[in-house]
Amino acid sequence: MDTEGTQHDAPHTRTDHPVPRPTAPPVPSAPPAPRVPPVPPAPPSAPEDGTFLRWLRAPRRAGAPGIWTYGHVPRPAESPDRVPTRQLVTGALISFLCGWLLWSLLWNGYLGPYWIYPLLLLTPDSWRSAGGDKMIFVWLTYFYYALFLALLAVVFGRLGRWPELGRRCLGPVLRRARARRPDAVPEPQEDRARWPDLRAGGAPDAADKLAAEALAGRMNDVDVARIERAWHSVRSGKNSLASFTDTVLRHGAAACPHPSGRRDLPARTAHHDLLAHQVRIGTATNHPRNPHQHRGTGFALDPALLGTSLLAVGPPGCGKTTRVVRPVVEAMCLQALAGRSAVVAVGAAGSALGPDEAFDVIVRIGAPEPDCDLDLYGGTTDPDEAAGILAEALVGDLAATLPGGDSRRAATALGQLLGPYRAAHGRFPSVPELRELLDGSDTALAALRTALKTTESHPQLRELDARARQSGRPGDIGDLLADRVALLDRPAFAPYFRPEGGDHQLSLRALDRPLRVRVDLPERGHAEASRILARLVLAQFTECAAARGDRSLFACLVLDDAAHTVTAESLRGLQRLRAANAGVLMTLRSLDDVPEALRSALLGAVGCRMAFAGVTTWDGARFAEVWGKEWVETRDVTDRQIIAEGAAMKAFHLFRHLVTGKAATAKAVTVRTVERERWSASDLANSVPPGHGVLSVTSVRGEHAPPVLVDLRG
Repeated sequence: MDTEGTQHDAPHTRTDHPVPRPTAPPVPSAPPAPRVPPVPPAPPSAPEDGTFLRWLRAPRRAGAPGIWTYGHVPRPAESPDRVPTRQLVTGALISFLCGWLLWSLLWNGYLGPYWIYPLLLLTPDSWRSAGGDKMIFVWLTYFYYALFLALLAVVFGRLGRWPELGRRCLGPVLRRARARRPDAVPEPQEDRARWPDLRAGGAPDAADKLAAEALAGRMNDVDVARIERAWHSVRSGKNSLASFTDTVLRHGAAACPHPSGRRDLPARTAHHDLLAHQVRIGTATNHPRNPHQHRGTGFALDPALLGTSLLAVGPPGCGKTTRVVRPVVEAMCLQALAGRSAVVAVGAAGSALGPDEAFDVIVRIGAPEPDCDLDLYGGTTDPDEAAGILAEALVGDLAATLPGGDSRRAATALGQLLGPYRAAHGRFPSVPELRELLDGSDTALAALRTALKTTESHPQLRELDARARQSGRPGDIGDLLADRVALLDRPAFAPYFRPEGGDHQLSLRALDRPLRVRVDLPERGHAEASRILARLVLAQFTECAAARGDRSLFACLVLDDAAHTVTAESLRGLQRLRAANAGVLMTLRSLDDVPEALRSALLGAVGCRMAFAGVTTWDGARFAEVWGKEWVETRDVTDRQIIAEGAAMKAFHLFRHLVTGKAATAKAVTVRTVERERWSASDLANSVPPGHGVLSVTSVRGEHAPPVLVDLRG
């Protein structure tokens, strides 16, 4: 239909006065555009798009655990009567076509001139006469047409739910555009770039200096997190306000540096938000089993979640290291540069845990020329504590088969040697010396007994005599300990585990400092020794993290492959970490790498559990059991055949059966509420797409999120 007004005939009326034909109103000339003041040039070092300032000023709305808070917009509450978008679009289109059809019929006079009578009744006849002012009537006619069109739009818009469709389709776009405006600067008292906390706390000079650094582009996100950490120490009374202000005025954004002097990592592979302490690992899919508030949002991990420890299970190649372990290690290294955490990353030599420049200490066990050594006894001077840690590392995986069902006998046997040796020599024995003592060598035991007699340490002599009596008896635990120590007494490990210590030896007693450590295990050719060392690091970490006097730093241990590392004692240590501001991230190829008696206990000890695509149904059954069930509404649709009673209806049914080939049926819908597994073993094994994982998280405060299907690729 032609839409130009000059091509339409005016609607017929019963009056003798002519009705003006609608013509296009004159288009007023556009006013000249106002002169825009020139934009001041940015400093040479400032980013042109203002990315840093936008990140600093962005609101961070608290959501459910695991939600990426940077730029997060909470989803509206789910309505059970919510109309599907497809149905909403169809209804809006049909209502628009109906309104257009009605207007076309009215405009072309097919429905008569009745709709224009109100205009004729409310206007004087003189305005329509030959000598009257017709322009007034023309403008009133246009106004009447517009009013009638608006009335049609309101009526058919309400019928077609146009406002709801607009809110659903355009609302998110407008909110994102409003959030990304470069000129969206908050109020001065809320602008983080002006450091309002420092101004309110009595450090306006430092706030002005830092604001100038931020606006000039000489500050990054690590600087902000590090200076905020230093300011919190001032507020808590650990440091003085005068020294903080003086340091900031002299060094600016580089104030309060990390001991390494670095202000960033050489490269980043994930998205980090250091103000919220989060690292983004993926996006929660719009899956019907995902919680409503998580659908379509970014999924992130932070120390509050890692403080309950995380277990990730998936086959090789599913992305455990590249999509979860590497981002978490990277985030902990950034937090360490900001003075907020200490991280120890343990993996096989050559694993992609991060470049060498991202760590302060790298322990390459088995390398010909070691840069740093590992303390075999965890930096302790207590023989019983050292014996317990070492026993856990040596025979923790065999504890269930030992007499008593634990490693207490092994710890006792080691204590009977470590205590006397330290009393005689002032240090613990080296690996070859310990192996010789465990073998029951008469020469080694006699030399140690002579040294003890010189020091007149009678209690230690009794310990040594008890060990000598037990040595060589059937079932003596010393033989097994000697065999395990022999795995560490190899030529490749000769430069390592020296008891003398020194500046180049790592002790996990240093977890109260922002330390970044990477331990490379020699899996090739020394697989069993690597497992012993992994258990050793885990035992030392759980002991040292819980024994820290200052727990303000979050201590994180990352085990890239925790196969044959989980023991009953280590599970008890994991449960103590939650209250010590520490946590462990461990990965497994399968739960079969854990003793069967400990699999359920492991899933119960950690607060965050993740199953990757490709897990077996056996592993999926364990996850399904720990995730539990939920109440869901199900619909059962059944077809029942319609029995015709009359002759006409029977003939109609016969004709329908001949045409369609199906009997006449009626559908019956039964709605029930049943209890169903959140994710069944079959769903985890067969329905999780590649590059995805199902993750449930729990925070140290007790907040939790049910399992969420996460796309780890975006």
